[in-house]
Order: sequence, then C-alpha cells, then structure tokens
Amino acid sequence: MYSEKVMDHFQNPRNVGEIEDASGVGTVGNAKCGDIMRIFLDIDDETHIIKDCKFKTFGCGAAVATSSMATELVKGCTIEEAMQITNKAVMEALDGLPPVKVHCSLLAEEAIHAALWDYAEKHDITIEGLEKPKSDIHEGEEEDEEQY
Repeated sequence: MYSEKVMDHFQNPRNVGEIEDASGVGTVGNAKCGDIMRIFLDIDDETHIIKDCKFKTFGCGAAVATSSMATELVKGCTIEEAMQITNKAVMEALDGLPPVKVHCSLLAEEAIHAALWDYAEKHDITIEGLEKPKSDIHEGEEEDEEQY
C-alpha cells in the first residue's frame, strides 16, 4: 500500500521535464525492473546552489514519485547539501515505500549523484564523497544477491 504522499507525487509529479543546457545530467537505471531515471540540474557556478531540478523517468509509480520528491528535496540546496540526500531521506519524505519499491528511492539518490558527477566533470572540480556513478544500480553485485 502506498502512502498519500507517494500517490500525490505519482499522480501530480513536480518538476517533470528537461533543463536545456543543464549544469549536470545524470541517468541511472535498474535492469532488474526496467526503471530509468534522468535528473537535470541547474547549478549556480559561483554559489554552487541548485537553482532548478527536473526529471524524466520511465518506470512504475514509485519511480515517478521518488523522482518527483528527489527534485523537490534538491532544489535550493548547495552541492554539499545535495550530497546528503539519501534514498532513506527520499523515502521518509514520501512517508515510506513498500519493501519491494525501496530500489526506486535508491535510483533517485544515484540519479542526483550522477548529475552532480556530470557537473563536476564539466567544471573540473572534485565533490567530496562523490564516486563515479554506475549506469545500473545493480552493477557489480553478485547475480543472486538482492539489495532490498
């Protein structure tokens, strides 16, 4: 059963679309379920504050809801603050997710990090704690291992 907030962000997603000439774009997916999430960031180069954030997601309702919430959480943050937004924070902001949908919140966290990585690469900067993103959140896992 989904919370009211999950249903609201699924039925009325915030920040859907693309940002032309985005400061950073991150795309991640989950081959096991087929979800693909792309996050676009508009970052002020002087203050490192995220002025705008949009998303495009192909996936289930939980994937859309977590994308929508992640964009809401990131807007107005500094890069450092955005790095602190975890899948747990996204789930809490949505009043929880069913256990089989936790991977959707992980996609949201990874998409933010992928967009920040893209920004860092374009500006030749290092963001503390940021690692090169995986294109698939299950990359490097053992075949039988479940992450949920």
